[in-house]
Amino acid sequence: MKKLIAGVTILALIACGLFTACSKTPQETSGAKTGKERAIPVMTANVITKEVPVEIKTFGNVQAHSSIQVKAEVGGNLARVHFRKGQSIKAGDLLFSIDSRSYKAALDQANANLARDRALEKNALINAERSKELLQQGFISRSDDDTAQANAASLTAVVKADEAAIVNAKLQVEHCSIRSPINGKVGDILVPEGTLIKANDVPMVTINQIRPIEVFFSIPQAELPAVRKQMAVRKLKVMASLPQDTRPPEAGDLFFIDNTIDKTTGTVQLAGTFSNDREVLWPGQYVNVTLVLSIQKDALVVPSVAVQTGREGKFVFAVKPDNTVEVRPVIARMAAGEETVIEKGLQAGERVVTDGQLGLVPGSRIEIKNDIKSNSKTPGGRS
Repeated sequence: MKKLIAGVTILALIACGLFTACSKTPQETSGAKTGKERAIPVMTANVITKEVPVEIKTFGNVQAHSSIQVKAEVGGNLARVHFRKGQSIKAGDLLFSIDSRSYKAALDQANANLARDRALEKNALINAERSKELLQQGFISRSDDDTAQANAASLTAVVKADEAAIVNAKLQVEHCSIRSPINGKVGDILVPEGTLIKANDVPMVTINQIRPIEVFFSIPQAELPAVRKQMAVRKLKVMASLPQDTRPPEAGDLFFIDNTIDKTTGTVQLAGTFSNDREVLWPGQYVNVTLVLSIQKDALVVPSVAVQTGREGKFVFAVKPDNTVEVRPVIARMAAGEETVIEKGLQAGERVVTDGQLGLVPGSRIEIKNDIKSNSKTPGGRS
């Protein structure tokens, strides 16, 4: 009898459980499975239109506009160094002095030789003129006259050689004073005072011209046609900045496109020139480079954090009027700072989710916690 009562009790409990489960609505069952009815807190931003620069971002290397290794053109004892390491100099400034006493003595000797040979030339010319008269009168033979004329011509040539020797001796004296050929900054002094140096031997100092200065960088070959097209119309601006530098970037102009594409990397080298008045850029630095191609007007812009990447490409979570979201595939053209230009998939005035996407699925209900007006402080933007 007790077993019968226990069995009836178990059957009653099972029937009660089935009745409770069947009494739930389809909406409650679906909500328990999907969680779509639970409002997920997110942050959103408006899709706006604004003027956006069409840019190519890369990195580059700073190089001096000119780099000169100064060498001595004459040998001798280095008498004096006239600058400090790292000093700014101008073209024509005196850098080194080489002991010039031996070269000045050679110049004096050349001047003396010229004076002697001019005197001999003068006498030879007088004899040559007299010889012509004597030949006409028949007092000397033609061979004697030819000798007198040749002697005069020979001494004239000797005088010209002496004059050339003086010019060379003066140059040797001038080369004892080594001057800067360019404006720039000097590096380390490689040859100390008192060193006996040889002509055209070792570099004495290196001078780098940093005002102006150049930045070399590479871009993918696919970008080259657009660059050449824009460069044919106007000067293209190049912006260069140091990594993690909060100062405004340096502005320059694109002046060089290499005549070949690197086969190994598929890139082409470009270069911009910068006035570098603040001397922010320095030879050998690695810098962030932005090449501005044009300005795109009325571009659709969203914060870059709103754009997600999936198996089928890029997408955003677009907010519907009923505060639910849908997955919207988009074509993102480029990134401009913290924003992304959308070529297709959105319209101005729509709203997209910028934070909280991790918990979203199509149809999820959201609770907007903090609206962000995308670039509301940026001139030219409008929703």
